[in-house]
Amino acid sequence: MIRRLILGGVAALLAGAGLAQAQAPFDRPTRVVVGFAAGGTTDITARVVAEGAAAELGHRAVVDIRTGGSGFIAAEYVVRSRADGGTVLLCPMGPMTISPELPGMNLPIDVGTDLVPIANVARSSYVVVTGANSPYRTLEELIAAARARPGALTYASAGYGAAQHLSGERLKRMAGIDLLHVPYRGAALAAVDVIAGRADLLITNLGDVMGQIKGGQLRLLTMGDRQGWPDFPDAPRLPDIVPGLEVIGWFGICGPRGMPEEAIARWAAAVRAGLEVPLLRQRLLDSGLAPNFEDPATFARTIARDRADWGEVIRAAGIRVE
Repeated sequence: MIRRLILGGVAALLAGAGLAQAQAPFDRPTRVVVGFAAGGTTDITARVVAEGAAAELGHRAVVDIRTGGSGFIAAEYVVRSRADGGTVLLCPMGPMTISPELPGMNLPIDVGTDLVPIANVARSSYVVVTGANSPYRTLEELIAAARARPGALTYASAGYGAAQHLSGERLKRMAGIDLLHVPYRGAALAAVDVIAGRADLLITNLGDVMGQIKGGQLRLLTMGDRQGWPDFPDAPRLPDIVPGLEVIGWFGICGPRGMPEEAIARWAAAVRAGLEVPLLRQRLLDSGLAPNFEDPATFARTIARDRADWGEVIRAAGIRVE
């Protein structure tokens, strides 16, 4: 009897220690790691998550910016962190679905096995824009001009292999046109040359160019998805012009492999609660992002679907990074 009591006590202590380890990170500052520069949509989303999670986690999370490697310095840091829920990653669509499908891309982690989906946070509508002084007032006009002069019109992107590049490839294939790709070091530089008329077209996140659209430097030709955007209710929808073509991005939260289910559930609940706060929802909307909570299982399906879709685009266009 005494032996059983001792063994039972030891088991209870071990179970209690395991529970304490799973809950401990929420009793001290947790962190949301960001792999892209401060002030961008990734950083803004992370700060909304960090602030909105406070009620559920018991404190506001710290945003930790670790740029470089197309977001993978931050991703590797999270993967190497303790898998107890204390450190999570703001994981955008590109690194999760495009980078792992690009031939020649040397990644330090396997996003499919080293990271676990926690929650999707925001949907990022893509837009098709041209310069305000461009002769093309509609996407139909631009497509007609591209058909009349194959290869003469150019589309800018945030870089070779980026979502903007692949979106242009999808437009080319599904509209039956030929455009010349011009890569830049980021969407901001690409937008500058579209405004100046040195490139004809840019497909990118609404948040990247919303200020220039409202300021009149860029002309909005179409929204990339059927949902549209409240600020531009009359903007044409891309699927109505090129049937079957939608371009939508997203920003989610992921954790390291081995993260306890309790911690995953608690973070997901924290994200959901934060997105119900009107001020935080508006902060996303002001940045061109729509609040879009998805639980871990749904988010995992979104990642798998988009990875398959972008992988097909990459293979069809023969894209490879060197």
